[in-house]
Amino acid sequence: MSAGEQPRGLRLVVADDHPIWRDAVERDLTAAGLEVVGTAGDGQKAVRVCTAVRPDVLVCDLQMPGLSGVGVTAAVVPLGVKVLVLSASGEQVDVLEAVKSGATGYLLKSASAQDLVDAVRRTAVGEAVFTPGLAGLVLGEYRRTATQEGAPTLTNRETEVLRLVAKGLTAKQVADRLVVSHRTVENHVQNTLTKLQLHNRSQLVRYALEQGLEG
Repeated sequence: MSAGEQPRGLRLVVADDHPIWRDAVERDLTAAGLEVVGTAGDGQKAVRVCTAVRPDVLVCDLQMPGLSGVGVTAAVVPLGVKVLVLSASGEQVDVLEAVKSGATGYLLKSASAQDLVDAVRRTAVGEAVFTPGLAGLVLGEYRRTATQEGAPTLTNRETEVLRLVAKGLTAKQVADRLVVSHRTVENHVQNTLTKLQLHNRSQLVRYALEQGLEG
């Protein structure tokens, strides 16, 4: 499903300890026709709200009192809630910890309202979303430090597709980049998921980070 095909009735929770920023994010999302069903000013409340209302997506800051965004993410992802981190930090360690805890996307607070709305919708359908440049920074760090010993063998084309997916490209964008059909890309993704014994694209992105695949 592409970013333009998400179902109606998307339900969101916004968590940020700065009331003015939290209100602004809620306003931008509501203006785009999305439904904000809860807000929170600290990490523990964010977990409680998500547990109670089970939103499709939690838009969550990293630095919050009580429980960090990383801790919140780890707590709500098992509930079936997808997480889009919205943070002022573009540090590699922060991006990496968010992704490892289960976040589907990571967006800087400098993003426009339209970029935020688009990222929320893509997150809702399971696409990995990063502010341009962040995925490359993290992948570059893992390229220097991660070990690939014992990793399943992927074909050159599967690896190429995986790198592009890890950068946040949609299947259509990957197909356009590689000049192949959308179905071919989906087949490569499915074959890679099967080989790696993974279940979705978020796990695929985490695998790419851990294996140091360069975007």
